[in-house]
Amino acid sequence: MKFSKLQATGNDFILVDARTREGEWSKLAQAMCDRHFGIGADGLILVQDSTSADLKMRIFNSDGSEAEVSGNGLRCFAKYAIEKGLSDKMPSRAEQHNRSLTIETLPGVRKVKAYMSGNKVNWVEVNMGLPQFQPEHIPVKGKVDIIPILDYLLVINGKKLTLAILSMGNPHAVSFSSRPIADFPLAELGPKVERHPMFPQRTNFEVARVLSGGKLEARVWERGVGETLACGSGACAIAVAAQLLDYVEPQVDIILKGGTLTISWDRVEEVLLTGPVEEVFTGEWLAGKS
Repeated sequence: MKFSKLQATGNDFILVDARTREGEWSKLAQAMCDRHFGIGADGLILVQDSTSADLKMRIFNSDGSEAEVSGNGLRCFAKYAIEKGLSDKMPSRAEQHNRSLTIETLPGVRKVKAYMSGNKVNWVEVNMGLPQFQPEHIPVKGKVDIIPILDYLLVINGKKLTLAILSMGNPHAVSFSSRPIADFPLAELGPKVERHPMFPQRTNFEVARVLSGGKLEARVWERGVGETLACGSGACAIAVAAQLLDYVEPQVDIILKGGTLTISWDRVEEVLLTGPVEEVFTGEWLAGKS
């Protein structure tokens, strides 16, 4: 089975053209994503046919669980699909320097715009949809007095965390810190927040610090993966929460371990995520490995 490995600000994925292929994808994701015995990646992304968009994306985390959506995964998906000509959609004359694509995901169809240099995709902008704040849409268990949830107090291992909780098609809990985030005990608290009983489908957890009105630094604990170098939907959740708390401007740069993502949101329309993407290598997965 042929594959390509791509990364978007350090968030790395294995991509497979699965339009005519069936497989035990959860089990395969665990094997392929293993960083010692497999290829090594944060997740496995499948390209499939769609009846509602140009193509369909399914994404499996490195622990084998299926995720709803991934902002960085969508950017990798767009580069892979466009450069390999997997979509039947023909580019218009106006799309010589950029290409548009619609991608079906579990939360709905997402629109992407790929910026081209020759026949290569270097940057991708993703329309991540509207943030969701209703507890049942995140989802969150328990009594919530005020929506949106911007200051939920959670005590983990004796440490008080004030969380902003929302969905970007997948659940996120964001904690803002006044101290450098490098000092935050993410390895200790990340899995506890991810699996807290209030999150019936687990949650992604982000810790962020505001540096200016247009810049934040952040670290991410991704559900089903652990700490990653970047998370597109997580960066969007941080930007949305920071805006609602009046910390930042409508367009912000989120500085992550793997690089910088730019998020735009006007509090009315959909959230836009923009950043670089590149292919790392291609290869062939041997049949007996899964």
